[in-house]
Amino acid sequence: MKFSEFKYVRLDIKFINEKQIELTNKVNSATTFEETCLAIDEANKMGRDLSTMINISYIRSSINVEDKFYDEERNFLDQNLPLLGETSSNLSKAILESKFIKQLKEKYPPQYFTLSEFDLKCFKPEIVADLQEENRLSTAYSKIIASAQINFDGNNYTLSQLSPFTVSSDRVTRERAIQARVSFYQAHEDEIDKIYDDMVKVRTTIAHKLGYKNFTELGYVRMHRSDYNEEDIKVLRKGVVEYVVPLATKLYEAQAKRLGLDHLRYFDEKYEFKSGNPTPKGDAAWMVGNAKKMYSELSPETGKFFKFMVDHELMDLVSRKGKESGGYCTFIDNYKSPFIFSNFNGTAGDVDVLTHEAGHAFQCYSSQDIDISGLVFPTNESAEIHSMSMEFFTWPWMNLFFKEEVDKYKYSHLGSAITFIPYGTLVDHFQHEVYNNPDMTPLERKATWRRLEKIYQPHKDYQGCDFYDRGGWWFQQHHIFNSPFYYIDYVLAQTCALEFWKKSQDDFKNAWKDYLLLCKQGGKYSFLKLVDIAKLDSPFTEDCLKDVVADIEKWLFSVDQSSF
Repeated sequence: MKFSEFKYVRLDIKFINEKQIELTNKVNSATTFEETCLAIDEANKMGRDLSTMINISYIRSSINVEDKFYDEERNFLDQNLPLLGETSSNLSKAILESKFIKQLKEKYPPQYFTLSEFDLKCFKPEIVADLQEENRLSTAYSKIIASAQINFDGNNYTLSQLSPFTVSSDRVTRERAIQARVSFYQAHEDEIDKIYDDMVKVRTTIAHKLGYKNFTELGYVRMHRSDYNEEDIKVLRKGVVEYVVPLATKLYEAQAKRLGLDHLRYFDEKYEFKSGNPTPKGDAAWMVGNAKKMYSELSPETGKFFKFMVDHELMDLVSRKGKESGGYCTFIDNYKSPFIFSNFNGTAGDVDVLTHEAGHAFQCYSSQDIDISGLVFPTNESAEIHSMSMEFFTWPWMNLFFKEEVDKYKYSHLGSAITFIPYGTLVDHFQHEVYNNPDMTPLERKATWRRLEKIYQPHKDYQGCDFYDRGGWWFQQHHIFNSPFYYIDYVLAQTCALEFWKKSQDDFKNAWKDYLLLCKQGGKYSFLKLVDIAKLDSPFTEDCLKDVVADIEKWLFSVDQSSF
């Protein structure tokens, strides 16, 4: 079946609640281990059914936010999914307190029980209305961003479609394009400030009702962080400031020199080379064709996977009016099908989607036979290892997409991995500040962002752009609104992916073998256990960033930039 043929049926919330109560009673009254397993397996099947409908609805509504049917379904889910929390929580509690728990832990993956324990800590019946409000606010922000129709030189563009102009070889065009983007956010500044202010307040209320000091504590529990904590993240931040920020600053200085500038302005940062940024040399269909060739040559497993994605139309790639911004990969359990969503716009980022999101998709395709829906994907920081590492494992085929600009692309790609890490750490640090101080005003939040920005991105020069200089950059980072505390996951994963880059430079065959083994684990284990399985160093060890950055700096500055 193709994705367009996948059947969607609105969830029967009353039936699901009744079924979860029935299964809870079965677990509580079970007299044998086998009876308990049957109830758990039935619960997992119901979980797969639930996840399937949620994801089909989400994909179809994000493909076209103007589709009234799926817009209404998304609103229905926003309001009704929290109503499943109590019976779901009671079922998890019954399983964890089963008299057969020791045998259950021998049969089912360890992470199954860890996730259940953490989910129990995230719910009480009295927060249902607050969860509904949180969902409503998240959808409201997404709709504002998707509504963008920005007039630029007589044509209207979405935020994604405007991106090619922001990397124009003409400096005036770059500045005007970014000013056009900024004008959109300024026009909605009060509205977005109000949405985020309400988000912070409702999330703080939820945390307090659950007995947490603040939402930061709850945020870590929601993210299922079982083997690291806020203190470990502080160690990571220290390493980023000590080892990564200096190299990132050197890269920005080298960029300014290449462009013939004394320093970069805010509209220069994404324009890396006087000859222009590397771009794919064909349209979306051409890129998919090349990706098919690439994955067929990379390994038998990736060849089979990508053919499946194409044959079943499991990708919606091109930006258009009425489509949500951004990109993602999700998994539709009952069809054992990953789905890739993105907004191609003619930049190198299009190819990054075909490697990054395809990395996610390949991982869940590789672990599709894990019959516990919540364990097909691992927790987010682990999942991002698969996506970011795939970007580097596909380097040998980048000439298919970039032709004569392939060396320029590799230099840019590796360099951007380094410059991303301070930014990703900034996004996370900002959220800690916000939720540890929930009474900050919108003005104080922007000032906090700008203060932290000067630590992690000291090169920033916003002269002539009041909105950014006041600390408004974060308005465009949708994770801050819709996925609180997610963003450090990219930093952790990027560090691991750079380790895979180093290993692949030394021994591609064995590096790929380790990566393939990692993909097959799905979400059966916690982050640090998966890192160990992949034979990687923990990002929380002091020498990890230090050693990786040293190797990358050596590689980057061995490249003859004058040829770009």
